[in-house]
Amino acid sequence: MAKNLVIVESPAKAKTIKKYLGKDFEVLASYGHVRDLLPKEGAVDPANDFAMKYRLIEKNEKHVDAIIKAMKKADTLYLATDPDREGEAISWHLYEILNDRGALKDKTIGRVSFHEITKRAINEAITRPQELSIDLINAQLARRALDYLVGFNLSPLLWKKIRRGLSAGRVQSPALRLIVEREEDIEKFIAREYWTIEAEADSKGQSFTAKLTQLQGEKVEQFTINDETKAKDAETVLSTAAKGKLLITKVDKKQRKRNPSAPFTTSTMQQEASRKLGFTARKTMTVAQQLYEGIDIGGETVGLITYMRTDSVNLANEAIEEMRKFIGEKYGVNNLPEEPRLYKTKSKNAQEAHEAIRPTSVYHEPSAIKAHLSKDQQRLYDLIWKRTIACQMIHATLDTVSIDLACGPQHSFRASGSTIRQWFDPGHPGIHRRLYRGS
Repeated sequence: MAKNLVIVESPAKAKTIKKYLGKDFEVLASYGHVRDLLPKEGAVDPANDFAMKYRLIEKNEKHVDAIIKAMKKADTLYLATDPDREGEAISWHLYEILNDRGALKDKTIGRVSFHEITKRAINEAITRPQELSIDLINAQLARRALDYLVGFNLSPLLWKKIRRGLSAGRVQSPALRLIVEREEDIEKFIAREYWTIEAEADSKGQSFTAKLTQLQGEKVEQFTINDETKAKDAETVLSTAAKGKLLITKVDKKQRKRNPSAPFTTSTMQQEASRKLGFTARKTMTVAQQLYEGIDIGGETVGLITYMRTDSVNLANEAIEEMRKFIGEKYGVNNLPEEPRLYKTKSKNAQEAHEAIRPTSVYHEPSAIKAHLSKDQQRLYDLIWKRTIACQMIHATLDTVSIDLACGPQHSFRASGSTIRQWFDPGHPGIHRRLYRGS
């Protein structure tokens, strides 16, 4: 008989954690939220300190009953739902239900949280149980009350005026306002015509594009050439002056550094997954959840990434140490900066106790575990792994070049571009790539 009962949100996570904790622990899933507001008027009472009335979510009643039954046989309850306000609220609701049913009498209760599902993180969390955070609970309750108070009164108006099934609330209302304000800005916009003139040049077999910067001795601004007639007149003047050739009058060479991007937050991961993999935000989070909860990588089930709902770019010191060790071993110490790179979240409301999204161990290289992942899992993990490794590597060194080209005595063009002198790609060990970008 298990003396300890651990409650998590998903059955996949429960299965992984059970393997780590052993026979003295029973691990059950709540399957998400277990109760919600009554679906009728008066569920939130603003006149009575915003008192809230709840009911069990019907589809999860059987899971609650299973938890109550298991609790009667256990001595200790560990509430191990996700480490965010929703997870804290789920733990609080479970506590309230179990307490009302008399299942917690003479029992020990602890709140445990972890940001990665690895044996080390789970065992450390179990040895350091905390109390429920009333601040996180209140944050979620306030959010749910706002959803109800705004949506319960506003949604029926949409059903009446537009069509049934639409919802309005805490998110939709300000989002609609942003759209309306943007549309108003678009309507106020006054379109103005302008033309740009470019020259296709070739020097020593390398072609590039140069943009007109001076015409008739005057600097060319955005609206200097504002109709087709002026553009064609300028083209004629320039063609006559050039006689098929442009003369290089000045070459300006500089060198600059470009530091790697910060590790992923939820929003930046979604953006990159959309841009590079074509994933929707929902698909990205679904696949990330699978990587977080645990994958069997050949006899060992392990969470491959840290918790994927975060707005922090902070990294744990032990994670940074492991990354620097790995980079030195795999790519050479010349690809390590002298000091670890530390990133700070700009948002005032960021939860700095959380970490950025990173591999639980950089030694789980994408190529080594590819066979154990689905195609989508492999692609997203590869994206996260490379971004994490890159954030602790040396900067890219860029050679920038600007060339002024004379077109007769009164006209000139300019071309600019950059060559990445040193850019190490963690996906291709031993390769320093060179990239030309012209404008």
